[in-house]
Amino acid sequence: MNVMSEIEKLKEKRNAIVMAHNYQRPEIQDIADFIGDSLKLAQTAERTNADVLVFCGVDFMAETAAIINPEKKVLVPDPEASCPMANMLSVDDLLLAEKKFPDADIVLYINTKADVKAEADCVCTSANATRIVDSMESDTILFGPDKNLAYHVKIIGKSKKQIIQVPEHGLCPTHHQISGWDTVGAKRKHPDAKLVVHPECIPEVQEMADHIASTDGMIDYCMQSPDKEFIIGTENGILHRMRKEMPDKRFYPASETSICPNMKMHTLEKVRDVLENMNNEVTVPSKIANRARGAIDRMLELS
Repeated sequence: MNVMSEIEKLKEKRNAIVMAHNYQRPEIQDIADFIGDSLKLAQTAERTNADVLVFCGVDFMAETAAIINPEKKVLVPDPEASCPMANMLSVDDLLLAEKKFPDADIVLYINTKADVKAEADCVCTSANATRIVDSMESDTILFGPDKNLAYHVKIIGKSKKQIIQVPEHGLCPTHHQISGWDTVGAKRKHPDAKLVVHPECIPEVQEMADHIASTDGMIDYCMQSPDKEFIIGTENGILHRMRKEMPDKRFYPASETSICPNMKMHTLEKVRDVLENMNNEVTVPSKIANRARGAIDRMLELS
């Protein structure tokens, strides 16, 4: 019996589903029951009858799934799969900034750890960041951890709020390394292609883009567009899903090296093993989970 068949049998035995982020390895996406961005996956899990969620993403995503689905068991194939950007913002950093700006509202990107989310007034995604920031009562917003998303809100989204970036230099290494030179080169190579990028990209790349969106937003845009060629500025794992769901269109990476090694830590063998052993469970202390859930719920109300 091959690994994929073993996984299918174990899923049935455990009443489990496999959830994969858009950046996962192709073979992980192919065995997943659901593919999407972190919030969509967590919300989808809430609507399923599964008892066990095998979450193939990075740590904050699994935490979000556990927060939204406290009655389900959330497992991760590789517990070492962590998000460098989420790790750039600590509770201490946030509380220090709050002391400097006591009247500010705190809006945090969903790409943060659970204990940090618990300190937020509201969380946001890359799809709704500008709308969430503009809906806050205070004119001053503590925003973190991604400085490129903060730029997107302020400059591309034209927010009138004073945005204080916390930490000052927070970023996603995978997106930040997609350079203007990369995108210029890709455009020269594929002159008829539309440039579609993620708001975690650097300002120079955002300014060149034909469209800026979250991962699911990028997929929706390409599906609805009459264009047939696209240069994609995000982690290259998404190209597998795009090519599979839109075989009549062509997709090119803005950068061949835009690969998140942490996202690629999950393998078929690790998915099988976690279902077999029922280990690597992700739990969030109830006090933290309840406060973080409040920030997530507020975002859903405002979206």
